[in-house]
Amino acid sequence: MSATPFVFSVLILQLLFASQPCHRFLAAAADGRWQLLQKSIGVSAMHMQLLRNDRVVVFDRTDFGPSKLPLPNGKCRNDPADTALKVDCTAHSVEYDVLTNTFRPLMVQTDVWCSSGGIMPNGNLVQTGGFNDGERRVRTFSPCSTCDWQETPNGLAAKRWYASNHILPDGRQIVVGGRRQFNYEFVPKTITANTFSLPFLSQTSERGVENNLYPFVFLNVDGNLFIFANNRAILLDYMKNKVVKTYPTIPGGDPRSYPSTGSAILLPLKNLKAAAIQAEVLVCGGAPKGSYVQAVRGKFIGALNTCARIKITDPNPQWVMETMPLARVMGDMILLPNGNVLLINGAGSGTAGWELGRNPVLNPVLYKPDNKIGTRFETQNPTTVPRLYHSTAALLRDGRVLVGGSNPHAFYNLTGVLFPTELSLEAFSPAYLDTKFNNIRPTITAPKSMSGIKYGTKLTVRVVITGKVAKNQVSVTMVAPAFNTHSFSMNQRLLVLGNDKVAALGKATYDIDVTTPRSGNLAPSGFYLLFVVHQGIPSKGIWVKLQ
Repeated sequence: MSATPFVFSVLILQLLFASQPCHRFLAAAADGRWQLLQKSIGVSAMHMQLLRNDRVVVFDRTDFGPSKLPLPNGKCRNDPADTALKVDCTAHSVEYDVLTNTFRPLMVQTDVWCSSGGIMPNGNLVQTGGFNDGERRVRTFSPCSTCDWQETPNGLAAKRWYASNHILPDGRQIVVGGRRQFNYEFVPKTITANTFSLPFLSQTSERGVENNLYPFVFLNVDGNLFIFANNRAILLDYMKNKVVKTYPTIPGGDPRSYPSTGSAILLPLKNLKAAAIQAEVLVCGGAPKGSYVQAVRGKFIGALNTCARIKITDPNPQWVMETMPLARVMGDMILLPNGNVLLINGAGSGTAGWELGRNPVLNPVLYKPDNKIGTRFETQNPTTVPRLYHSTAALLRDGRVLVGGSNPHAFYNLTGVLFPTELSLEAFSPAYLDTKFNNIRPTITAPKSMSGIKYGTKLTVRVVITGKVAKNQVSVTMVAPAFNTHSFSMNQRLLVLGNDKVAALGKATYDIDVTTPRSGNLAPSGFYLLFVVHQGIPSKGIWVKLQ
C-alpha cells in the first residue's frame, strides 16, 4: 500500500483537529482519549512541574528568540549576555491553571535551557542550572496566584547543564552530573558546599557523543541513590561518596541516556510494612549505538523497542528484557495512580538533538507491571500532534496526563519545517476516566486536601463508592509530583499503601485504614497526591503533606 494516501489522511486529520476549539474531544477508537486544552500557550513546554495549587509551571529557554507570549505591563528582560536577544519583551515561562484552563506569563531572568529541578518539602519549586548566564543559577517559584521566578546567582558550585536532581530524605536536593561535570552537589549549599567527584559519569561518557546526560536518578529504599547513565548503573552512598553496588550492563549494551534518549521510572513501591522492601527500575527505549552520529549525517536509525527491568534491591540483580509494541526514542514514562505506567511522546527513529528525530510515535502505550511478561503492554489511542525533542508530560490530580512541547529547532520555527515548534497543550485521559466506571470510582471525602500526615502512623481515608465494592481491590496510593524534561521525570515516585481495613459505614460510604510510609527513605517529606484505587479505577487525588 502506498504511503501517500496515509500521509494525506494524517495531514487532513491534523488540519481538522487544529481547527477545533479548546476542550474538543477526539473520538476514542482504542483505549484512552485526547483533549486539546490550548492551541497555543505562546511558549514551547520544554520543562514542566505540577505544583500543590494545581497549577503547572512550564518553561523553555531564553535564547530561542522571542516567544509568542508578551510579558505583561510592558515588562522586558534586559540581558546583555543572552545569545539571541539582549532585550526581550516576551515570556519564556508560563503558569498553567489546570482547573480553569488558563495561563499567565512568567519572567525568568537568565537562560533555563536544559535545566533540572524539583519540589522542596515546603512546596516551592527549586530549579537549577541552565545555559550561558543561567548555568550556576538557582531559581525558586512559590505556588501563589501572583508569584514569579526568583533567582540566586552562584547558587550552584559548578555549571549544570543537562543535570538531574532528586529530593533527599533530609529535604535537600542532590544535583547529579551535567555536561562535562562528572560530580554532584547539594542544594541549598552548605558551609562545606563543594562538588563531590563521581567517576562513574566520566566512565559512561562517550567521546563526541556523551550518551550519559540527564542520568536517571532514584532514591532506593535503603537511602542510597540508584544512578543510571548510558547503559549501566551504580548504587551510590552519596553521604560517604562511595559506590556500594555496581549493576550489570543492559544486555545488548545500547545507550539509553541523552542524546540516545530513553526513559526510566522507579516502579511502584509495595509491601511498605515488610522488613525488606523490594525496589525495581524500568528503563524503556533509546537509540542503538552510533545512532547520534548517523543522525547528524542524515541517516535516521530505528529506535530501540526494548525495555529493561531490574530488581535493584536484589543481592544479585539482573536485567530482564521486554519488547515494546512500538520502538521509541525521546519518550516519557509517567506513573499513573493505579500503578500502571504510561509511555508517551517520542520518535520511531533518530535521536535527541536539533532536527535529529523522525517518525513520530503518536500512540501512547500502557505498561502493566503486575501482569506476566508478554501481556504487559497495551497500545492506546493516538494523538495527531507529533511530540519529539523537547516534549513533556505530567500527571494531574484528576488522573489525566498533561502533554506539551516539541521543538526540535534552535529557534521558534512554526512554518516551513518538517516538525514545527509546538506551542499547544493536550491532555491524555487513560481509560480509567471513562464514565462507564463512575459507579465503582471512589470519591474522597476525608481527609481534606492539604492535610498533614505523619510517618509510620495510621491514616483513615473516607470515600464514597456508589456501586458494589470489592474490599480486597481497594488500595490507597501516594504519588510525588515530578519535574519533567528531556524524557525523564525527576523525583517521580508512587507508594502503594494498600489497605489495612475497609469498613462500610452505610450510604455508600467507606473508611479505609492504611499505614503511612515509615521513613524518608521510602518517601521524602513534602507534598504528595493521594488517591484511592478501586478495581483499578482511581479517585481524583487530594494533596497531602507528609512530614
